[in-house]
Amino acid sequence: MSKVNDDDRKKYLEIIKDYKKTIEDIETRESLILSVLEKDPTGAEYKKLRLADENLNLLSYFVLMNTLSVNLLDVKNEVYLNNARKLCYKVIIYLEQVVTNYIDVSYSEFDEKLDLIATYDHNQRWALINKMGFAIELVLEGYGDNTKWKWTFVELEARFATIVKNFLNQKTLYKDMDPNVDGYATKMAHLALARKLLEQAANRYREKYELSTLRFDDFRLAIKYLGALRLLSIAINRTADAEAIKKKMEIWNQKLENDLKRKDIADKQ
Repeated sequence: MSKVNDDDRKKYLEIIKDYKKTIEDIETRESLILSVLEKDPTGAEYKKLRLADENLNLLSYFVLMNTLSVNLLDVKNEVYLNNARKLCYKVIIYLEQVVTNYIDVSYSEFDEKLDLIATYDHNQRWALINKMGFAIELVLEGYGDNTKWKWTFVELEARFATIVKNFLNQKTLYKDMDPNVDGYATKMAHLALARKLLEQAANRYREKYELSTLRFDDFRLAIKYLGALRLLSIAINRTADAEAIKKKMEIWNQKLENDLKRKDIADKQ
């Protein structure tokens, strides 16, 4: 990598000047919303949805400034990338506070949370989910395949999968599969994404367990994500799918049990 030319650096700094101002404006708005929320928790869920959206906007500017750094200076800006990565988690936390971080549980355990955002319709939910998913993709792309954060991103993507799943109204989900229902295409796209991401989270956590950490908690999380996928299959009356996932969970649980026994024997020797 060649040394950064002073003229190129000046050009880059001039371009991002306005972006930095926009970032300051977004951060100011967030502070104001948090101040209002602290004084009056009424409508907290909607305010947190707004905060999540604002922080996704903020994230996009950090990604953009890194992209410009790569294109104009041939230098990856780790500071901006790290800011974007941290904002991913910040957004995730805001959304978890709205729809919970529950993975393998019955919908009845958190449906009251969804009732609090009943007027946040399926189109708005789908738009926010897509925005979040795109943001995560941009951050991962910015770091590249050989990043030290590779296995950390498994958690980020899995938590996102949980949010996508928890934004679904499982009370009406089976009825929503009728093509004549309003918003059918959006609801089915949302459902398909949730199923895809839950399966991906399960596979990625098992991969993390076997190739990186060997932590039994990672394998347990993999099984929990299979459990979440099974419950979702039951909610949409996909009995055969639910049964196949149940058998897969049994196989994974048996492997976990065998690994635990081997570890116990090795520790005693």
